[in-house]
Amino acid sequence: MTAIPMDIPKQKKARGLLSRRRLVSAAALAALAAAAFAIMGLDEAMPSAPRSELWIDEVQRGDMVQEIRATGTLVPKHVRWLAAGGEGAVQEILVQPGARVGADTVILRLSNPLALATLEKARAALAGADAAIAAKRTELDSQRLDQEAVLTKAESQLKISAAKTDALRRALAAGVISKLELMQSEVGMAQDQSMVAIEKQRVGAARSNFAAQMQAERARRDELASALRLAERSVDELQVRAGIDGILQQVGVEPGQQVAIGASLARVARQDELIARLLVPEALAKDLVLDLPVRVDTRNGVAEGRIARIDPAVHEGRVSVDIDFAQPLPAGARPDLSVDGNIVVARLRDVVSVGRASSATPGGASSLFVLRGDGEIAQRTPVVYGRTSSDRIEVKSGLRPGDRVVLSDTAQWSKYPALRVR
Repeated sequence: MTAIPMDIPKQKKARGLLSRRRLVSAAALAALAAAAFAIMGLDEAMPSAPRSELWIDEVQRGDMVQEIRATGTLVPKHVRWLAAGGEGAVQEILVQPGARVGADTVILRLSNPLALATLEKARAALAGADAAIAAKRTELDSQRLDQEAVLTKAESQLKISAAKTDALRRALAAGVISKLELMQSEVGMAQDQSMVAIEKQRVGAARSNFAAQMQAERARRDELASALRLAERSVDELQVRAGIDGILQQVGVEPGQQVAIGASLARVARQDELIARLLVPEALAKDLVLDLPVRVDTRNGVAEGRIARIDPAVHEGRVSVDIDFAQPLPAGARPDLSVDGNIVVARLRDVVSVGRASSATPGGASSLFVLRGDGEIAQRTPVVYGRTSSDRIEVKSGLRPGDRVVLSDTAQWSKYPALRVR
């Protein structure tokens, strides 16, 4: 009987193990190849940017000043608009915009022949009223003297009657005359006394009447004098004066132009007192209150001020805010100079914040590329913002202190979830 070799099953088993190992190795190689191809595909799909061209900032925790940034201009605090006091034609412009003027400086002249004619007519009427008053005073004085002469005559007659009556009383006592003669004399004296009383009343009434007539004449004269003053003012307003010391900023008419009463002619402003007028977006204006501190950059220095006025209305999506300054502005400040302002709303304690990207809005949300690991790959992460300062913004969620984020404009990579930083 032939013996069967014992190593045949072992050889078959060895060949089976080798085949399985080869299959596993092949599968592993295939997986590695697939992973390599995937990585290569990912590298091809992922955008990249040089680190030197990116604005990368680190998320921090700490105190932050809540500020509102706004742009605006310097404007005069005291402005005088010069309006036409009456109708007329622009005859001559004597001062050009930009010149320094005093309160009495004549800026332009208007012509109005009707105003000049009215002035002459008013002068003549007042002169006539003065003459009428003089004539009335002479007439009333003559009448007063006549009335007083009648009173004087009556008083003289009374004195004569009194003397006669007294003489008759003595004659009656001596028995020279009869009692009837004395009675007749006493009756005549009584009549003379009544006449004197009546004439005195007439003189008093005449004086009152004379005063009333003179008062009426003077009232008419005062009315004509007032009309003359108005006419003189109308003619004087043809010489348009600055009214205040300052700089002539604008002349809104040309020689020969016809202007109506009340038409705007020019604008004069005080150069030494300026305020900043900032335009705040209406979404941020809800945090504004009077007296908030403001830093205003005039391009030649920074001035400290406070909010003095907040416009109650919104114009083109912005609210106008006036800033008063306690100290003189830096040299070179002038009307219409463009300025930037930072309004300090509050001081925030222990908040998470990051540099303010162009896409970051207070209370809004956006997504930022956050550097992970060794900093070569930045993953897009949604972020919710809170309050803002001049250069930083509060982070409500999405970032942690120590995170490094790309704050540059990444709109060109908006459809990619990751960014390679090289």
